[in-house]
Amino acid sequence: MLSEKLDPLVRSLLEAMEAENQPPLETLTVPEARRVAAGNIKLVGGTPEPLRSIENLAIEGPDGPIPIRVYTPDVPAPRPAMVYFHGGGWVVCDLDTHHVVCSAIARRAGAVVVAVDYRLAPEHKFPAAVVDCYAATAWVAANAGRLGVDAHRIAVGGDSAGGNLGAVISLWSRDEGGPAIALQVMVYPVTDLSSFETPSYQEFATGYSLTKPEMEWFRDNYLPSAEDGRNPHASPLLAADLAGLPPALIITAECDPLRDEGEAYAKRLDEANVAITCTRYDGMIHPFFSLSGVIPRAFDAIEQVADAVKSAVCKKALPAG
Repeated sequence: MLSEKLDPLVRSLLEAMEAENQPPLETLTVPEARRVAAGNIKLVGGTPEPLRSIENLAIEGPDGPIPIRVYTPDVPAPRPAMVYFHGGGWVVCDLDTHHVVCSAIARRAGAVVVAVDYRLAPEHKFPAAVVDCYAATAWVAANAGRLGVDAHRIAVGGDSAGGNLGAVISLWSRDEGGPAIALQVMVYPVTDLSSFETPSYQEFATGYSLTKPEMEWFRDNYLPSAEDGRNPHASPLLAADLAGLPPALIITAECDPLRDEGEAYAKRLDEANVAITCTRYDGMIHPFFSLSGVIPRAFDAIEQVADAVKSAVCKKALPAG
């Protein structure tokens, strides 16, 4: 029986999904899972918002070309920017599945959004996605003038696995003296791959779109070994020290197995004196941020992200590297 906490629209969506009787994602082959995930998001993901331009490029990464998509709004330069890492458990989804989200953030924030098509697992295990996302962030910082971007106003982040990557890139940039990051955005992020035993995992293990078995499948495809789950670049919640990180926005969904670890990361950031805003969206499920075609509250979260990106400013720009 579904929780009484659910928003009525979300409940209707889950009931419709149940009636379709699709096989669980973790029972499919990886190519099948990618097709299903892309098809499902296309049906309920909403409509892209108008922008000055949308450009597909490829930049050079340490291990080869990295495709990116640059969303430029119709506002004068210099603009804020967000380097966006899509969700999908590091296994599914791509630039197209998150096209609506990125266009909405770009238009509403008046920001250049650079979406990163990082390498996916299991073909490319951890830390391939991290390497690509860091390289893309450094490229945006180094090419701020070309992009019409203010180098003091670059945010990083994304949803789910992309929120994880935003946290990890912020850690890496701090530790390696990398590009200046004005803001890290984490929408229902994965922050701990070492254990799936939180109360929210127990309460919402199955029946709420993202399931515990699905997360186990994502983890096992992403990580080379269970030991890697304790690496802070896979599980940022396990980092020894979070001091000195950029200000953060964390969004969680009430009826999401990942809720507790996202809020635990917010608590640790606060304890480390990092400026943090953490908002729980009551009645929502894990993928609601990408479901604006059927869940209007997705726009509330998109607006919150856009407002944060628009107002974020880093005091001092550091050299990319």
